[in-house]
Amino acid sequence: MAWIYLIVAGLFETVWATTLKMSHGFQKLDYSVYTIIGMGLSFWLLAKAIKTLPLGIAYPIWTGIGALGTIILGVTLFGDRLSPLTWVFVGLLLISIIGIKITVH
Repeated sequence: MAWIYLIVAGLFETVWATTLKMSHGFQKLDYSVYTIIGMGLSFWLLAKAIKTLPLGIAYPIWTGIGALGTIILGVTLFGDRLSPLTWVFVGLLLISIIGIKITVH
């Protein structure tokens, strides 16, 4: 169950990062509220996950999921442009997250 908490926590990190941009510096109330809720859920689920998972494993996976999700949403929602080399490093980030997960004993 801890892995599910961790994955969902990472997805909520993506939510709050995205809604933070959409709040325009906390100028739009609705997106500001979504940001705060997303942050709260993300941290709460991370806290539940690290009750049983090692912090040194959970934290990089949490941030990695958030980073990957935010990159994808930035490209799809906001038209962020990434160079081909940047995509290579995004791929390496994904490989690193998977590698950390499969090597945990």
